[in-house]
Amino acid sequence: MIFSNKLIDWYLVNKRDLPWRETKKPYEIWLSEIIMQQTRIEQGLPYFNRFVEEFPTVFDLAKASEEKVLKLWQGLGYYSRARNLHFTAKYVVNELNGEFPDTFDELKKLKGVGDYTASAIASFSFGEVQPVVDGNVYRVLSRYLGIDIPINNSTSLKKFKQAAFELIDKGNPGDFNQAIMEFGAKQCKPKNPDCNACPFNDSCYALKHKKIDSLPVKLKKIKVKKRYFNYLVFITENDDTLLEKREGEGIWKNLYQFPLIETAAEVTIDLIQDEQLLKDHPVQEISLYNDKPIVHKLSHQHLITKFWIVNVREIKQNSIPISSLHKFPVPILVHNFIEAFKF
Repeated sequence: MIFSNKLIDWYLVNKRDLPWRETKKPYEIWLSEIIMQQTRIEQGLPYFNRFVEEFPTVFDLAKASEEKVLKLWQGLGYYSRARNLHFTAKYVVNELNGEFPDTFDELKKLKGVGDYTASAIASFSFGEVQPVVDGNVYRVLSRYLGIDIPINNSTSLKKFKQAAFELIDKGNPGDFNQAIMEFGAKQCKPKNPDCNACPFNDSCYALKHKKIDSLPVKLKKIKVKKRYFNYLVFITENDDTLLEKREGEGIWKNLYQFPLIETAAEVTIDLIQDEQLLKDHPVQEISLYNDKPIVHKLSHQHLITKFWIVNVREIKQNSIPISSLHKFPVPILVHNFIEAFKF
């Protein structure tokens, strides 16, 4: 039995019941693929359900405010995905009359849609023979075929995509793509895969040559940068506080946060009290909320974070009621503090 037949047979028995597998609508498939990038199914599924409920069509998503989209996205991370999602929804509505492109090449022109997402939509919605290549697919192909080039360099995609194209079921590319991703997620797992129960254990290169643990090959990871965040949580006698909107192209663009002081290392209360923002307000008391810094880990940086509670009589301008904090899209780091502090 050829690879694709055996793989799809495995998939039909073992696949998870996921809502985007029950449709060929490009909007819902696009939505699921953007949400699931760099996200586990268990984490992303509730977000997908909420987005579909809140924005049942691309027209609904396009007319929403960016703040509403970011608020619904809160907690998923990689917020540029949400901003690109919103931008593309507006583009599809305003420039394409609400119709998604139906070819891989045209889909790739949409903002936030790369090779993988375009392949997924093209094959799932329109039956185009375009193999998907994600982390799961890299692992399956690397082990099964014995491909030992690093999967995270600039030339690997072309090599792996060609390998996948040779294996894909040309008459059923959608199910093949779903199957190979599911196989990598459930069967050919990164660690301790159950090779005894694998349908390819008689033809897998890595199993035959005892290279399960060494494939796929990855280049050394980028060194993680440490950053030191100090949030000033203003609280007035009238239960007002202060938020600022993050600008620029760094992390969390257009999300809200308490006023932030970034320092080169951990700081003490004496240094915090010297900040101009505090001198501009009649501070009654300042105290450190968390004696031990909270370490928030992102892909290439760790944020060593302290929250400073600043009691003041009043805030000179741009204050907001504490009761309205939940309306603003904030980084999950700030959201978790708000939930824990309970004001």
